[in-house]
Amino acid sequence: MPADELTTLDLLRFGEVEVLGRMPWSSNATLLVDVRADGGCLRAVYKPRRGERPLWDFPAGLDRREVAAYELSAWLGWDIVPETVLRTGADLPFGTGSLQRFVPFDVDEHYFTLLEDPARHGVLRTICCFDLLANSADRKGGHCLAGEDDRVWAVDNGLTFHCESKLRTVIWDFGGEPIDDHLVEGARRLVAEGPPPALADLLDEEECAAVVARARRVAAKPRFPVDTTGRRYPWPLV
Repeated sequence: MPADELTTLDLLRFGEVEVLGRMPWSSNATLLVDVRADGGCLRAVYKPRRGERPLWDFPAGLDRREVAAYELSAWLGWDIVPETVLRTGADLPFGTGSLQRFVPFDVDEHYFTLLEDPARHGVLRTICCFDLLANSADRKGGHCLAGEDDRVWAVDNGLTFHCESKLRTVIWDFGGEPIDDHLVEGARRLVAEGPPPALADLLDEEECAAVVARARRVAAKPRFPVDTTGRRYPWPLV
């Protein structure tokens, strides 16, 4: 395929991966890479499964959940998660893992600074609603990136889609407020149509059913939740 016809997903799925270095402050192996194919080049974040630290409450394979988060975001049309694919095979430097398009971002910005700008509240509310549906267990402030494209992106989505309630997030500032109509419509679509077909290859049957159950709750009571315990925060906060 000519380079000018390659899409971001094509490059992520089929390109040759060259490791540039390890990204700092990550609990699991997180590598900055270049992905090349037919003259095209894309910078990406590679999270090899073999570099995961074992967790007592999540099975191995957080890379699958990273991809499921992208698929759900794209299916809803919210487009807050950068393109992400699952790669397998011996052609990868450290084996099976997720590859996500790298978003150049302002290192001084995070959820708490973005919250100071009312113009950003719409996308932050979208991320908040997304986390309700995906059951995000680790939405730190630094997982909301202000991209150089002037968009806000939600990254580091590995701790998601658990069947049990695991919601831990820094985004509680909208608690008690109505959820925006277009977000509620997304939840209703999930209830009516079921989860995106791509999730069936990434999550188990019970996890897929839990996505629909959470969407049903959002549609039935379309208000952002309030943390009455004060304990549903990740650590560190940023």
